[in-house]
Amino acid sequence: MKATLAQVRSFNRPIRLLLVNQLTINVGFYMLMPYLALYLSDDLGLAAWLVGLVLGVRNLSQQGMFLLGGSLADRIGYKPMIMAGLVLRSAGFALLGLVEALPALIIASALTGLAGALFNPAARAYLAQEAGERKVEAFALFNVFYQMGILIGPLIGLLLGGVAFRLICLVAAGLFTILAVVQARALPARAGGRAAARDGLFQDWRRVAGNRAFLWFSLAMIGSYVLNFQVYLGLPIEVRRMTGGEMGVTLLFVLSGGLAIIGQVHVTAWAKARWTSGQAMVRGLWLMGAAFLPLAFTTWLPPIDPDAAPWPAQALALTPVLVTTGLLSLATMIVYPFEMTTIVTLGGERMVGTYYGFYNTLSGIGIALGNLLTGAALDAGRELGVPGLPWVGLAAIGGLCATAVFGLNRSGRLIPDRERRMAPA
Repeated sequence: MKATLAQVRSFNRPIRLLLVNQLTINVGFYMLMPYLALYLSDDLGLAAWLVGLVLGVRNLSQQGMFLLGGSLADRIGYKPMIMAGLVLRSAGFALLGLVEALPALIIASALTGLAGALFNPAARAYLAQEAGERKVEAFALFNVFYQMGILIGPLIGLLLGGVAFRLICLVAAGLFTILAVVQARALPARAGGRAAARDGLFQDWRRVAGNRAFLWFSLAMIGSYVLNFQVYLGLPIEVRRMTGGEMGVTLLFVLSGGLAIIGQVHVTAWAKARWTSGQAMVRGLWLMGAAFLPLAFTTWLPPIDPDAAPWPAQALALTPVLVTTGLLSLATMIVYPFEMTTIVTLGGERMVGTYYGFYNTLSGIGIALGNLLTGAALDAGRELGVPGLPWVGLAAIGGLCATAVFGLNRSGRLIPDRERRMAPA
């Protein structure tokens, strides 16, 4: 942690504020969201499909509006969009805790999603602009604070949940309100690269869609988000299948977040000293795919009885899942800072928010489709008696992503056009 703290101190005040901003956002978000489905179904008595509707509206409003949020950040400025997102998130969480009628719950869920679409691209664009030539190091720290919030948030929510879920909602809303006030007073304003633009948003979106190198890179990276999301989907299902309990699920998140907090800065420095951005991403993606092989090779292990099995047997049952989680976390640590920097490299400095918004939208679509396919593979594996099927499929996705990025890197498409034209023949 000393290296991480030293790295934080080496950046200027706006970047340090953005890091604290992301930490607080994730604390507020994850202290509430993991328990929302249970509150809607048990406390409010909503049917399962209505719970899915409320949660789906949040995801759709966020993923569907990322592009608009990023484009507005480039034109209006990064700070106003960050502020708007914080205020909307505060209002959405407060509403979730105060209402019980379905229409109001849907509105509250939509507000929380729209908030993310406003401040996420703006914060990343602000960070990229402010970091200058140190984007890789800045995004490495960003991931550390991001993961720290994921670890702390559910613990606070668990403590407050013993009192009432409404209290969680109001505390989370209060956190976002306080953060908005602090950002309003302390975060310097930064204009986006399209502040003086006279043409419309559609022209910006056409430019992004016409950037073939960026588009191919975005498509090549979609699979990595499907793999990363298995910490929330496939891996918890496997933990419950093997142990019949929830403790292993908690261990997944503790291991994933803990490794990022402790190791991200060191891993990034090590990779940057040895590889180019393209090489780091290719190697990280290969590792991301290989992370699922331990599960593919150990599906013959029978489930255990958590009440009767001794702790060594329980530990053995969890070992393949924890190894996969650890390797997946390491791979993400390698890929993420270089991935975020490459988006700016391919898009240029004038439309950073728009490019991040477009990238996040494609990733969100990929995650939704990937979840459907992963769920279908899990069911098919059980029905066909081939439980390793989903894990082999996920490993193959990682290999395909790595191969695609390798091809883009080798052909020079991960270098901006202006640099390719200047390169010697």
